[in-house]
Amino acid sequence: MNKPVLYSFRRCPYAMRARMALVASGIEPEFREVKLREKPAEMLEASPKGTVPVLVLENGEVIDESIDVMRWALGRNDPENWLQDADFDLIEMNDGPFKHHLDRYKYSTRHGTDAEEHRTACLAILQNLDERIGNDPYLHGHKPGLTDAAIMPFVRQFAATDREWFDTQPIPNVRRWLDTMLESELFKTVMVKRDQWRPEAG
Repeated sequence: MNKPVLYSFRRCPYAMRARMALVASGIEPEFREVKLREKPAEMLEASPKGTVPVLVLENGEVIDESIDVMRWALGRNDPENWLQDADFDLIEMNDGPFKHHLDRYKYSTRHGTDAEEHRTACLAILQNLDERIGNDPYLHGHKPGLTDAAIMPFVRQFAATDREWFDTQPIPNVRRWLDTMLESELFKTVMVKRDQWRPEAG
């Protein structure tokens, strides 16, 4: 391979943050947009667990955890100093408790859960995030960093579940931060629609 290959799904929050880190690092992989109901054999061969993102490096090494993709990309090139002051404890809170409650709020029928209970739990976490942001535009202060990119896709998913309700909650700093991230050129770049990749198409 001449460059890394990234298997991705446009709407997956894990894939979103991996793509943001790759763009921020200036690394341009071969993008392979997949449908999760039609996972290509090549992706499953590289990573049998069948989730995105999956990054296959030029030497055949496979990175199939989004945070590891972010670390790898920024470890190679970090022109905007995204790794500086990255808060991995905050990211762990997002990937653990927040994601747990988010899934049981958004997909309550699938999980057989009380959506309102888990929405309330998510909101409590976001209220702490609201205090953390304060008057700054980003979690990293005056410029975005790895922490912002790692967490934002999941807050976006939470907000989109019921945006009318979300906009009435006492988390003004989170709403401002989320909207700033959503309107950024970086996010618009990684959300460009791509045709589904098929092996025969190359």
